[in-house]
Amino acid sequence: MTRPNREKRGHDTESTGLHWLAQVAPDPEAFRAQWERSGPGLVLLPAGRRWDVLSVPGRLGRPALDVLDTGSRGPVLTDFGDEQVSFLVPVGTAARWVGTSVRCAGEGTWIVVPPPERSSRGVRWLVPPDGSGRLNDPVFLELALHEAAAGLTGW
Repeated sequence: MTRPNREKRGHDTESTGLHWLAQVAPDPEAFRAQWERSGPGLVLLPAGRRWDVLSVPGRLGRPALDVLDTGSRGPVLTDFGDEQVSFLVPVGTAARWVGTSVRCAGEGTWIVVPPPERSSRGVRWLVPPDGSGRLNDPVFLELALHEAAAGLTGW
């Protein structure tokens, strides 16, 4: 998958994406400094402040991501081996979401994220945050998950 947002927008978008992520930390400035010093660049951020996270198995999440309109996608992560695909969605979505094989992270939970501008062999961005605050719309995500599930055999 290509990353048109990063290639077209360059360093300014990467910086604004990092700034946007840092705003959920208890001390954003200290957080950014810690992130800069960390070797692999992976840090914990609290969910439920500016976004929740819905994680689905990779074999469902990848096709669902392909269904979503590229112009309206919000940030999306994948983990080691593409086992899980995680969509950042509006706060409150995790508490209301009902679905099979979906792990929800909302208030009181933490997730591991890499900086938007670095790639990692572990957790990495499929769609990095661009600093705009755009998130994945839960209604469109649900429709994309249904469409992706319909295309899977043995699901």
